[in-house]
Amino acid sequence: MKFSKRALTALATAAFSAALTVAAAPSSSAASGCWYSGSEWWCNNVRGAAVYEPSETNGYPHADVVVGYMYSNPSWFRCRRDDGPYVGGPHPNRWVFTEADNGEWGYMKDTSISSETDPLPVC
Repeated sequence: MKFSKRALTALATAAFSAALTVAAAPSSSAASGCWYSGSEWWCNNVRGAAVYEPSETNGYPHADVVVGYMYSNPSWFRCRRDDGPYVGGPHPNRWVFTEADNGEWGYMKDTSISSETDPLPVC
């Protein structure tokens, strides 16, 4: 099948315009926030996210000691702290206190939670 030069130019122009439209489309809105329900705060999180041991002396998360994992999603959380070890993301030092699926208490990295954690109370 042969195309005329004019048809190919029109097709290329349409494809280029479509690509620009997609590139210029607004990004998706920010993640929705965690929500309060049934006396707990709930957030969407990564399945299988690690939960880290809290220090007995100062309560900070031990970023290298995993006490359990969170396989549920969404999961419930108690509070947040913004003074833990560096984790990156929009809240670079935020950790969120919870109970892992094995019953151990600890902190999940904020980067493992897809909901905005600002609504959680401060620990």
